[in-house]
Amino acid sequence: MKKLILGITLLTILSCKQEKIAFVDNVKLMNEYQEKIDIETKYKEKAEALGKKRDSISQKFQAEATEFQTRAQSMSQNAAQQEYAQFQQRGQQMGQQLQMEDQQLQIQGQTEMDSVVSKVKKEIQAYGKANGYSYILGGGEGGSVLYGKETHDITTEIITILNNKYKK
Repeated sequence: MKKLILGITLLTILSCKQEKIAFVDNVKLMNEYQEKIDIETKYKEKAEALGKKRDSISQKFQAEATEFQTRAQSMSQNAAQQEYAQFQQRGQQMGQQLQMEDQQLQIQGQTEMDSVVSKVKKEIQAYGKANGYSYILGGGEGGSVLYGKETHDITTEIITILNNKYKK
């Protein structure tokens, strides 16, 4: 009988143990993480440079097209068609080259962002283990936390840790 009461008491005590739970605002975290901000800035600058390159090539190509139209009036129809075909082919090649550069830039940017997301997840996991959390949930837009007490929001702590490690 004593063992039964002791067992029930022990089970009651164990079942009363509360899980330690917190949440992170994913949107705020990513918007304030300096490494993510730096990567976005870097790729925005690269995209702008590629846009300027595209504009420059386009203007040069347009000037060549105008010059070709002037020359084509004094050429035979057959010669003009041949040169026009070569001109058109060169334009397509330049367009494909610029498109390929744009795709490479997007892939590089996405790869770096994926690395940042992975780093953030690992840091949140390490923080959770080090501080005895059973669960750390993701909040913000598209997150799974619809409401949480501000005292359980550890976003600022995680941002501070990530930004301090990034500076090193």
